[in-house]
Amino acid sequence: MAVKAPVRLVVDWQRCAGHGDCAELLPELVARDDWGYPVIAPQAIPTGLHRLAVRARSACPTLALSLQPAPAGDADPGH
Repeated sequence: MAVKAPVRLVVDWQRCAGHGDCAELLPELVARDDWGYPVIAPQAIPTGLHRLAVRARSACPTLALSLQPAPAGDADPGH
């Protein structure tokens, strides 16, 4: 099985409308601020949460979420 490069969840603030679907689907990494906008943990997504992160990205009604490579040295906390 190939090892995937670490990725993190990123918000495009120009698109985000604060619907909160991402926080509902991925509460382990996404909280909501006082106005309903996502507060996303900055670390790489653990392997066990990758499928939920993809689901949260796909469920965003404004397509404001993306999965991007994690910064160098940001190891997958799921390993």
